[in-house]
Amino acid sequence: MNVPQQPQPPIPQPTMDREKIFQWIVELASPDTRENALLELSKKREVVPDLAPMLWHSFGTIAALLQEIVNIYPAINPAHLTAHQSNRVCNALALLQCVASHPETRSAFLQAHIPLFLYPFLHTTSKTRPFEYLRLTSLGVIGALVKTDEQEVINFLLTTEIIPLCLRIMESGSELSKTVATFILQKILLDETGLSYICQTYERFSHVAMILGKMLLQLAKEQSARLLKHVVRCYLRLSDNPRAREALRQCLPDQLKDSTFANCLKDDNSTKRWLAQLLKNLETTGPPAPRPGSIPLPPQ
Repeated sequence: MNVPQQPQPPIPQPTMDREKIFQWIVELASPDTRENALLELSKKREVVPDLAPMLWHSFGTIAALLQEIVNIYPAINPAHLTAHQSNRVCNALALLQCVASHPETRSAFLQAHIPLFLYPFLHTTSKTRPFEYLRLTSLGVIGALVKTDEQEVINFLLTTEIIPLCLRIMESGSELSKTVATFILQKILLDETGLSYICQTYERFSHVAMILGKMLLQLAKEQSARLLKHVVRCYLRLSDNPRAREALRQCLPDQLKDSTFANCLKDDNSTKRWLAQLLKNLETTGPPAPRPGSIPLPPQ
């Protein structure tokens, strides 16, 4: 007879490891020991579940992480960021991502407006590897925030310039940066407040639609199923707004209507369903119902 196995309790972290974590956190306070502490703690962020509260509530730690970020500002304009500088600040950003992801520290992280310290990095345009790594890691912090689907996060981001920053990276970043930036936009759109914000004026909507259209032209040449998935989802969500839906009937790129991406999507059933739903939403079934505060259509 098979005896059902009892679930095993989680293995407690060895005391020595905990002591080492606390020691590294203490070492963050000193510029002389900070670089190694950043490296070691960034390696442990996935295996220490309460690292975020430990970082947030320890004396001077967040100030030390912000100091690492501010210290890099002179190297981004004019652009002369080295690989070593980039790696070091990205270790600090990885720890901030840990704080942004944790339910106990996320709200305080937003209330302190810490994401704003990352925006100068998202403004950079240099395509060298140190800058690309810096932008990608910064996007990862914002991505960790929106992944939680919390209203507080969206409300905060809509008071900042994150949408135009993401749109610029979506237009000219590397494929990986474009993917994360589009994911952030997608998450903002999936929130009712975010969708209403983007569709409130024709200028906002047209900027988003223009960038998505440019991305499709690029994707037609260099196809990426991962990036296409997020682009299609953004279009589908825009089609939930009645006035945006009417505008999309006029400006949806042909690449989504023909077989341009058939081969790219052949194994991606969820994106194929989204695309089919998008095209169904855009079928003409009579005049759309106007909605207060929705976007005005451009003059004919």
